[in-house]
Amino acid sequence: MIKSMTGYAVADLQSDWGRLSCEIRSVNSRHLELFVRAPDEIRAPEPQVRRLVQARVQRGKVEVNFRVKRESSADTSVNRDALNRYAQLATELSDQFPGLTTEFGRLLALPGVLQVPDLEPQQVETDVLAVTETALAAFIESREREGAALLQAITQRVDGIAAIAAQAREWVPMIREAQRTRLLDRLGEMAASVDPSRLEQELVLALTKLDVDEELDRLDSHVVEARRVLARDEAVGRRLDFLLQEFNREANTLGSKSVDSRTGAAAVELKVLIDQAREQIQNIE
Repeated sequence: MIKSMTGYAVADLQSDWGRLSCEIRSVNSRHLELFVRAPDEIRAPEPQVRRLVQARVQRGKVEVNFRVKRESSADTSVNRDALNRYAQLATELSDQFPGLTTEFGRLLALPGVLQVPDLEPQQVETDVLAVTETALAAFIESREREGAALLQAITQRVDGIAAIAAQAREWVPMIREAQRTRLLDRLGEMAASVDPSRLEQELVLALTKLDVDEELDRLDSHVVEARRVLARDEAVGRRLDFLLQEFNREANTLGSKSVDSRTGAAAVELKVLIDQAREQIQNIE
């Protein structure tokens, strides 16, 4: 299934020791760039978190952010040494800030004032991995939903490219015959002074240079490959990006060989569709 490289999800878990939140977000990137941010007290399981994400995400700049709100317990105590240091600092600053006041709740929230019991490492690991898996599942779903919309948009462009190539193929015999007639008329004016076999060689050479059958054949094969890749259940962004380069090469050659306004316009329309498809593909994992 096609997945977008952008996604977002958040999950919460209520544990005996507090409330744990995991937020995952991502934007486009050529490779997987993974950043994990967590408070020190729950940082130990970070390697396992990274392995979980790397197993399911191939590309994108991914941020995994954890937040913790500890629950109060009977074992919670006040660090009076830290409290006294804050009180001494307030006294020293009282002349500079005469109106300085601190509410009790904010005082307890200052770093080091409240001492809470250490967390049990195994429980922390279990909870962190559980909330990560929940958030990751929702994150993948968000990527798949956006990927479905991208798939539809890209498929429309590929179908448009196929239709233009088919139309151009119908025009080619008529264009070739008209060009042959035009060249014969011009060469006929020179027939009296030029060897007939030489004229025929020049005619064949001129028509060969204008032949676009090979470019149209390659466009058709690229369309078949693009449809096959879009149906694959894996990361396909890099493969599609390569195919778009091949599409663009054939469109450029078709335009350079064009001697008719119809094929010239077809080459322009192809490049428009290719550019639109490229913008969509840049968002695919």
